[in-house]
Amino acid sequence: MNIREANKLDYPELRKIYLESRRKNFHWAASEEMTLNDFDNDTIDEHIIVAEEDNHLLGFASLYLPDNFIHNLFINPNYFGKGIGGQLLNASIEKMNKPLRLKCVSENHKALKFYEKNGWKKVIEEGEKEKYWVMIYE
Repeated sequence: MNIREANKLDYPELRKIYLESRRKNFHWAASEEMTLNDFDNDTIDEHIIVAEEDNHLLGFASLYLPDNFIHNLFINPNYFGKGIGGQLLNASIEKMNKPLRLKCVSENHKALKFYEKNGWKKVIEEGEKEKYWVMIYE
């Protein structure tokens, strides 16, 4: 598996991964409101890294480098449980300066367990309509 910076040629596949992963896993969200354009809107000014194997994109992370913040980490649903998220997370940590932060929706129990297993700590739960945990990695 190769981790590299994304380029514009990756975007059509990244849009699909973002949409399919959210529709499959975000049981608390209205999947009918999700679109392919969400990827572009949700990654403005972010540094994007991808995991690929045999010229096939498996997942991505989008990072807001000025704040050492992981904004998105998504895996193609067909490749869950294969260590891709951990490799993207490690590459993200290497790209930024500690402490790093991220926010994880409180309803996303799988993701919360994943981050905690990888050394992230819950700091505070915030949000009004949708609750999320601010997490830190030191």
